[in-house]
Amino acid sequence: MSLVKSFLKTPDVCNKVISSLFVMTNNVKACTNLKNLKHFNSCCFFTTSTNVKPVHQPVSETFVKAATSEITSAASPLTDKHGRAHTYLRISLTERCNLRCKYCMPAGGVPLQNKSNLLTTDEIYYLARIFVEQGIRKIRLTGGEPTIRTDIVDIIAKLKGISQLENVGITTNGLMLTRLLVSMQRAGLDALNISLDTLKPERFQEITRRKGWERVIAGIDLAIQLGYKPKINCVLMRNFNDDEICDFVEFTKERNVDVRFIEYMPFSGNKWQTEKLMSFRDTLKIINNRWADLKALQNGLNDTSKAYKVPHYKGQIGFITSMTEHFCGTCNRLRLTADGNLKVCLFGNKEFSLRDAIRANCSRDDLVTLIGAAVKRKKKQHAGTRTKTHYSTNTSLLISDSTNTSMLSLLRSKQFSKFYCTNSKQGLTHVDNDGKASMVDVSHKPITVREAEASANVHVTPKIVNLIRSNNLKKGDVLSVAQLAGILAAKKTSDLIPLCHNISITSVNVEAVLDSDNHLIKLKSKVRCCGQTGVEMEALTAVTIAALTVYDMCKSITHNIIISDIRLTAKSGGERGSFKCI
Repeated sequence: MSLVKSFLKTPDVCNKVISSLFVMTNNVKACTNLKNLKHFNSCCFFTTSTNVKPVHQPVSETFVKAATSEITSAASPLTDKHGRAHTYLRISLTERCNLRCKYCMPAGGVPLQNKSNLLTTDEIYYLARIFVEQGIRKIRLTGGEPTIRTDIVDIIAKLKGISQLENVGITTNGLMLTRLLVSMQRAGLDALNISLDTLKPERFQEITRRKGWERVIAGIDLAIQLGYKPKINCVLMRNFNDDEICDFVEFTKERNVDVRFIEYMPFSGNKWQTEKLMSFRDTLKIINNRWADLKALQNGLNDTSKAYKVPHYKGQIGFITSMTEHFCGTCNRLRLTADGNLKVCLFGNKEFSLRDAIRANCSRDDLVTLIGAAVKRKKKQHAGTRTKTHYSTNTSLLISDSTNTSMLSLLRSKQFSKFYCTNSKQGLTHVDNDGKASMVDVSHKPITVREAEASANVHVTPKIVNLIRSNNLKKGDVLSVAQLAGILAAKKTSDLIPLCHNISITSVNVEAVLDSDNHLIKLKSKVRCCGQTGVEMEALTAVTIAALTVYDMCKSITHNIIISDIRLTAKSGGERGSFKCI
């Protein structure tokens, strides 16, 4: 700090300081004092490159604030490794819903957790304050259906009392608005999103499997009267409600609403079919055929909706193009599930239990560390799973390499252990009614993309570590040979395991990493196929044979070699969904 202040005693060196600030990653606190400097209006900005001539340009206060914000955000726990600063948090208040929309859940609903597993009101408020302190400026309450919570008004009021929180909104199906909206507005509700997929009462009942269309429309009109500009979220499904596209546009003629057409998206249990997808381009073409003067509006940096407006209409329309034109590059959203899991991507199945951390008496600072670890794991786009046709809600913990020792101890405790389980009937699948071994018939199963990951450890002596590191073992490069052996083994699994199916594997990847500090070799495999049964055995066989290969190549040095921790670490696809082992 003193160094920066001494530099700034004369305007001549201000330009150099400003340039340096963009590469100062270890002194962020010093950088944040930029807004207090007095010389900026008279100084110049120079590029940090020595090969480019300096360009003289007055530095405005706006530039200073932008630079300060950019530098500060780089150190924020809510900034991911792709430079995206997260300022928007969606909090699910409940898993329950009073509708059964076909694209959202099965007709029978979804298994609900015990109330004790859900976040309490105090826990929601506590976490919200932490997120706001780290940079969240907008919170949206979701569900399930958030208005089912009897304390919804109190939650809004408490959130509005958090300093620096600029906006509190809610996403609702609209059934309870005529009863609750006035109270929610008094509590401070800033924004309102309403889910409505049809303007036809009979179709509403078909989509939601419930009645109530008239109540939703009444709620929309009440919201407009109270001064809101409601956003109407309409999920388009080809050959189902795509004939109402123009009706929804016309709905904006006399109502100041923002109708947003959402591309049909995949979630567990909704029987995802690609032919149901109504793309943004197809929808826009239909609208342009009727309203040739449709005007595109300017969108904000983090807007998920592409905005348009028919001239002279009170409202506007928009398109949320999650499937055909993703907006991952500017994503600033995080999600907190009703049971307290942090979800960094809507399309990802990785979650991080903040509830468990709180209830294990995790300190505030450690919570921030854990949140930062999760955010840093966020993928560049759609959690790297855009080709999947099923998405799961199984939970797992995200642990950053930078997480401190005390946090690792906490995460290893039993309170944080989560294992995959199923409610399917008990019994061995490879045994028939007479107790004899039998291969499972998979002919009735759908063909889906299936993936499995496995790992194993080989503990060796320091001498072996040194020989592997210097590649001086007589039998050659241990790690490379182990990788090759693992790949070959995965392809031969059905020949080795009697009741395994012969699967057409599309991808096998085996990693072998030498951990010199701990004197072990870490083996990992990932196997993928498109078929009617999974590839767990192929993944396990790959790391097992790779581990045995390491043993074979090193046994001339010593037999004091231990193979341990052979296990399946993850799987996806199939009827039972995804699995993640901690």
